[in-house]
Amino acid sequence: QVQLVESGGGLVQAGGSLRLSCAVSGSIFSLNAMNWYRQAPGKQREWVAVITSGGSTSVADSVKGRFAISRNTAQNTVYLQMNSLKVEDTAVYYCHAEGAWGRSWGQGTQVTVSS
Repeated sequence: QVQLVESGGGLVQAGGSLRLSCAVSGSIFSLNAMNWYRQAPGKQREWVAVITSGGSTSVADSVKGRFAISRNTAQNTVYLQMNSLKVEDTAVYYCHAEGAWGRSWGQGTQVTVSS
């Protein structure tokens, strides 16, 4: 399995940008896909973006045109670039890995967008 450590969260004003990072260690060779999820207070965790082992990407409709997922394979890091942030983007953001072993979650990083 893999271990995931997120970073890059914080407080930002509406309209601003943040870049989240997810450092991956462990059985990287057996990864199938990396995802970002988020969970706002009182709401269910929702999927935000995915990047597959082949490099294909997809983002949720709610963030399309504002968020982008990417990776640096040499540094075993996955990123979530978040632009034009809205108050409703406030949530804990989680890195998630899918692989031959199953699924792994990071501990989450808080993103707070103020109006």
